[in-house]
Amino acid sequence: MLIGFSLTALIITDGMILGTVKVMVGGVTQTLAGEAQVHRRGFLDSFDVDLFIEEPGPIYKIIDEDSAVSGYAPRIMVGGMIASTYNVSGGMIYGVDAAKEIGVSRIKDAIIEGSYLSGVDREILIGKPMAEILEVELGDRIVLTASEIETGEIAQELFRVSGIFEFGPKEMDENIAFINLDKAKEFLVMGDKIHQIVIQFVDPEDAKNRELPLLRALNTDEVEALGWLDFNPSLGAMLEMMNYSTLIVGIILFFLASLGVINSMFMSIYERIYELGVAKAIGTRPIDIAKLVLSEALLIAIFSCIMGAALGFALSSYYAEHGLPMGKMEVAGVVLDGNLYTVVALNQFINFPIYVILLTVIAAIYPAIFAARIVPSEALQRSL
Repeated sequence: MLIGFSLTALIITDGMILGTVKVMVGGVTQTLAGEAQVHRRGFLDSFDVDLFIEEPGPIYKIIDEDSAVSGYAPRIMVGGMIASTYNVSGGMIYGVDAAKEIGVSRIKDAIIEGSYLSGVDREILIGKPMAEILEVELGDRIVLTASEIETGEIAQELFRVSGIFEFGPKEMDENIAFINLDKAKEFLVMGDKIHQIVIQFVDPEDAKNRELPLLRALNTDEVEALGWLDFNPSLGAMLEMMNYSTLIVGIILFFLASLGVINSMFMSIYERIYELGVAKAIGTRPIDIAKLVLSEALLIAIFSCIMGAALGFALSSYYAEHGLPMGKMEVAGVVLDGNLYTVVALNQFINFPIYVILLTVIAAIYPAIFAARIVPSEALQRSL
């Protein structure tokens, strides 16, 4: 039971860690930032509106021809003032291609009131906290004020709230607004220029590959293409730490389990010390006694793994469907809200049991050596 429950705990823990990683990575790559980004070098450091991509056409062509890409979307990003009749707020104004954004971000899914961008000239999406600050509702007027690109002239434009969204993090919902890309280009006098291209891949693992041919092809002296590990290094470092969590938990669990195995094997040996003494007296070799003890440990490990894996699969599958109630918390800017859903992976039921069996047998080596060194004359004097 000790070994089996340790395996179950390890399976559940690994499932929780994989579930947390999935939520955190998805919170970055699926919400708004995408799995990869293309922009002018230095743009992410200052979000300087003058650091734009002047001719995005050749970049679009390269991305269109790459079969690893599932979708991409150009954006314009500028800091500005967002004002209503009642109040004023500052924030980042995104000009987005409504149709292409559906394939790379969660803007449409985050709408809680009103409707998504439809291409109407003066529609705008704002976050629920911003709507509360500005004291506006659907259909109310909002004035955007920003600096035109290159000239620096002040530009103002009237919009009407067409939708209210809620991503989760308050800082995000309170400080960003979305308008149509064509309107943003007209508003800021940008022509065909853009600030950013967000990319999603068919295989999300491609975003972690710094040597991916697409990223290498897009990187030039002026333009850089980065996977999410590069444009969000803090999250990458946190996930790397979390990957060690399973190892640490496993070491602790199986250190305790190993002590239990040693204790159990010694109890088994002491209970049968008379029989082992007889076996040694009639000529059984020490190596055969050691093999007997190790075989017993192997059988214990196998049956323990069957029990532990079955229980671990049942619990992990249940929590994968219904979730573990975790409450609301924020980690590295990603909101974990409500239930945490575990992830059931094949390696949990192949690799972990193998490790358990090996560790159990290794833990039984010392008791096996002790049993092999039993002196028959002393063992036969034992009273049972």
